[in-house]
Amino acid sequence: MSNSPEKEITQVDLAKLVDSGDLETLAGAVVELDLHASDVADLLEELDPAEQVELVRALPAEMASEALAEMEEGDERGDLLASLDPLKGAELLHELADDDAADLIAELEPDEANRILANLPVEEAGDLRGLLLYDEETAGGRMTTELVAVEATLSAYEAIAEIRRQGQEVEDFYTVFVVDKKDRLLGTVPLAEVVVAEPDTPVADLVVDAPVTILPDTDQEEVGRLMARYNLVSAPVVNEFGQLMGRITFDDIIDVMEAEQTEDILRLAGVSDEEEVRADWQDAVRTRLPWLGLNLVSITLASSVVILFESAIAQFTFLAMFLPIIGGMGGNSGTQALAVTVRRIALASSDLERRSDAVSKELLVGLVNGLTLGLFAAAAVWVVGTRVDAIPPALPVVVLFALWGNILLAGFAGAFIPTLLDRMGIDPAVASSVFLTTFTDLVGFALLLGLASFLLF
Repeated sequence: MSNSPEKEITQVDLAKLVDSGDLETLAGAVVELDLHASDVADLLEELDPAEQVELVRALPAEMASEALAEMEEGDERGDLLASLDPLKGAELLHELADDDAADLIAELEPDEANRILANLPVEEAGDLRGLLLYDEETAGGRMTTELVAVEATLSAYEAIAEIRRQGQEVEDFYTVFVVDKKDRLLGTVPLAEVVVAEPDTPVADLVVDAPVTILPDTDQEEVGRLMARYNLVSAPVVNEFGQLMGRITFDDIIDVMEAEQTEDILRLAGVSDEEEVRADWQDAVRTRLPWLGLNLVSITLASSVVILFESAIAQFTFLAMFLPIIGGMGGNSGTQALAVTVRRIALASSDLERRSDAVSKELLVGLVNGLTLGLFAAAAVWVVGTRVDAIPPALPVVVLFALWGNILLAGFAGAFIPTLLDRMGIDPAVASSVFLTTFTDLVGFALLLGLASFLLF
């Protein structure tokens, strides 16, 4: 909620009303304060399902609908909408932009959705059903059909009248699109240019090319990348014939990028993106346990390398102390390379940039960092060796090359794996640090014990 000083006491009062369950008074306070939809959504999420329904019914339709749209996506708001009378649900959807309404409908069971759509005007219900045909993570699933478009044959005077007429029905339009008589997109026209132009100037003379056009099946992450690159507040969606279908606005893309970044962070940590950030512990166990089980198998494979060098460890037990050091340093180095490479791919502005080879960079970084840390560790071992007779003189060399080699290979793997996956058309975030750490443990153990067996015997 707002942090302005005059509302600090109000926030406390609202919290007390939520705790008391006095929803009628709470609804009155929300209306009186004219709270932002996001703040009302926060209040709804603090209530139990029955109280949510009661509060939504008590609020004005416009405020309730916007709050519903601002709630976290998932089962909770879908269940809330389904719990309402179909007439009330249709009333709330009618107040929303069609893209937000479609997102809400998509969270319902088919029979629940049909009951609500049956209470909407035929044309409006048809538009929503059309949007529901597209995957929710594509441009078609994110677009709104509500836009302002004028024909190129109009004069500036006629265009202003048409913009004024359409603008009364369209929420927050930022761009005026120009089409021909078959609704094919010709470009856009700056509103300021239309206003200052001579009344008889044809709109066709004022058109500028749209920086980008988007097909409805374009992935939402690619849409976000394009809009960020060209600094767009609104982007047109066209079909394969170039006909204008709708628009995507920057506020939708902000939500998309937040969701995509959350998904990437979870995957990098080896957590399924099916787990909601606010999920309860049962959901967390269900989504994380398979990853951890797979990690148990892979780490067991890495640890089995130690058995191959049993004689070396039996004779030089101090080698066991260096195993977690070599493995851990490699794992940290590889995770750094992995995170930077995945982010580099995500922020790339073109396919050419995405294909640029990050592997050579991370190899150079690993070469320098590995040598520096290896020399430091070797020097520390040498100092200790001068005071402890049990440490062989060649041990600093073993530590140097084991640490150097593992950090070098970790940097290579951390850059190569996501780069390869991206070129194969696979989300590079699936190259989780769980598997990378297993790789660096295996290589680190093999390097340390292999070099020790060769140089110390």
